[in-house]
Amino acid sequence: MTNTDPYRPIDETACQMARDLIGCATFGALAVLRSETTMPSVSRVALATDDQGQPVTLISTLADHTRALTANPACALLIGEPGNTGDPLTHPRLTLHATAQFIARGTEEHDTLRTRYLSLRPKAKLYVDFADFGFVTFATSDAVLNGGFGKAWRLALTDIWPDQRTT
Repeated sequence: MTNTDPYRPIDETACQMARDLIGCATFGALAVLRSETTMPSVSRVALATDDQGQPVTLISTLADHTRALTANPACALLIGEPGNTGDPLTHPRLTLHATAQFIARGTEEHDTLRTRYLSLRPKAKLYVDFADFGFVTFATSDAVLNGGFGKAWRLALTDIWPDQRTT
């Protein structure tokens, strides 16, 4: 019988590639389910990382994707951009399957994220304190890493962040 599983065994190269994609990302594609139609929708969002290297975004309550996440926090983030040359499908990209977590203003977690976010994305100082903007973190359950043609891995949370525990 032929093995048709397209996924490679997880190795440190794949784990590091995933961490590098997250660490270098300035934006990503956020997939949500629209509450009014249950149709999927994708938006580009700015990204940074928290102190543990996990993705965080700063989004407005006026955005459709924020309303969708409020109704259903299940989401996916696609991270990784094609290079300037060559076939876009040969460049690495990472899909994180996650649950969005809104961080309340006035909490220590919010203040810590604000400081880190602004250190990584200083232009966000223009709007970080607007009343309609807030931080969202992503509780990742698993991921799919595509390193280019013929290079795909299914990653667990602990493959990307070894110190994390699954619940």
